Amino acid sequence: MMVVALEARDYFTDRGILQDPYAFFEAVRAHGPVYQPPGRDYLIVTGFEETLEVLANAQDFSAVNALQGAAAPLPFVPQGSDISAQLEAHRPDFPGGTMLVGLDDMPHTMLRGLVNRLFTPSRLKANERFTSDYSDHLVRRAVAQGRTELIRDIATPFVTLVIADLLGVPAEDRQRFMDVIDAAPPPGSLDAADNDYAGEGHPLIVMGSYFAAYVEDRRRHPREDILTELALAKYADGTTPSVAEIVNLATFLFGAGQDTSAKLLGNAMRHIVDQPGLQDQLRADPALIPALIEEVLRIEGSSKQTARVARRDTRIGDRLVPAGTCILLALAAANRDPARWDAPAELQLDRPRIREHVAFGRGKHVCAGAPLARVEVRIILEKFLEHSSAIELDPARHGPPGARDLHFEPSFIIRGLADLHLIMTPSTTALADRGEAGAFPVAGQTPQAQAEPQDEMLSTTHTKIGVLLADPQTRSLLDRYFPGVADDQRIAMARGMTLRAIQPFAPSQFTDAALDALDAELAALAA
Repeated sequence: MMVVALEARDYFTDRGILQDPYAFFEAVRAHGPVYQPPGRDYLIVTGFEETLEVLANAQDFSAVNALQGAAAPLPFVPQGSDISAQLEAHRPDFPGGTMLVGLDDMPHTMLRGLVNRLFTPSRLKANERFTSDYSDHLVRRAVAQGRTELIRDIATPFVTLVIADLLGVPAEDRQRFMDVIDAAPPPGSLDAADNDYAGEGHPLIVMGSYFAAYVEDRRRHPREDILTELALAKYADGTTPSVAEIVNLATFLFGAGQDTSAKLLGNAMRHIVDQPGLQDQLRADPALIPALIEEVLRIEGSSKQTARVARRDTRIGDRLVPAGTCILLALAAANRDPARWDAPAELQLDRPRIREHVAFGRGKHVCAGAPLARVEVRIILEKFLEHSSAIELDPARHGPPGARDLHFEPSFIIRGLADLHLIMTPSTTALADRGEAGAFPVAGQTPQAQAEPQDEMLSTTHTKIGVLLADPQTRSLLDRYFPGVADDQRIAMARGMTLRAIQPFAPSQFTDAALDALDAELAALAA
């Protein structure tokens, strides 16, 4: 049986690499900071300086393939030394290519300008009360029980409700969002069939239908929340974003804001528990927690990699890179580059210039939610250390120290634990407070299943798009009057609205004449 060299294995499908991506990246690094694996048509960048070079060069490298990854083929055959026009012509063909994470040039600058107004220090400070109260509730309840599964029972609901509270997602919808996220495969799933960002069941599509209704509601009835600011926002040039652009942005912020933060909490706890003496050191001096978070971001950040594609003939370091070449930027490897970091595999709280890590990216696409992630993870770690005197991994679930059995999300993008079972000993304060961790009303209750109100007659004014799409007859009518609309991702994200409600945003497509004719056929169906 032929043994395949580690660096020659397929990063995007190999589950052995999933367990230990760092060994894979070190094998790649042995061939230099920029390497083309045998038989592959993409480059892997592991060097810290080379990663910075690409992230900073938005002129020569496009982020359009950031979600689909470097291994996925381009949806066209590159022609010439500059494929910028081809990339733009095929942007809708890239999964996530029209989302903030995949945009380039002015569209990215304009949309990012809206985001930069949202995660301000004053707004994060105002959100800290909810974050602190809710994390205290979750942690005190878990410590009182003596054990918890961190990812499902605490991390996911915690970060989901923090971003929901910040954005202004109604309490009655928050459980639905958590259920959808929990049931879905991770971003960058090792099973390529799961990476259909336009599928009806994908969290971004499901949540997008809700956000479309929120945006429409906020434009009619403004409130004091971020969704209202987004709904009423204007670009720097004074133009008004389309509803689709705002819905895409809000949905992406919600999805990205909860996933990476939940994984960061799990990764941080794993290191806190398994490094001898670390949790006692942090309890004695909680001011060290921010340094701990930065070092965990470096040594085991939530994002292992991102992707770029060369728009024109260019270079990375001294290597020529032809237009159309896809690049796997190994953030996890750059953060362990021995040319940049001393003892890179060791967790050190006093590491100099630690914030120079690239766990949140760098350049134009640096993570907008990084300040929120730092705040929410810091606060909940403070609560864990305050309310416990000892935390350990459950050996029955994860094995003994030094021989841990850990399971990671099957993703080539995310580095995150699928589960982390903790056993906790309450602190003296927690014992005194036992019994006070009751219901937390701000979180919202699990919504009861509600039947869609039945109109006496289906219509484009009163019947939601989702209802029309759910019935084969009315779906067929929709596609006859508005060809392609049944499979249009933008329409899928507006399922909670009516056709008349979205008409102002696409008046040339949804004309009065066509809507009136459709109403007549809908009325005939009900007759």
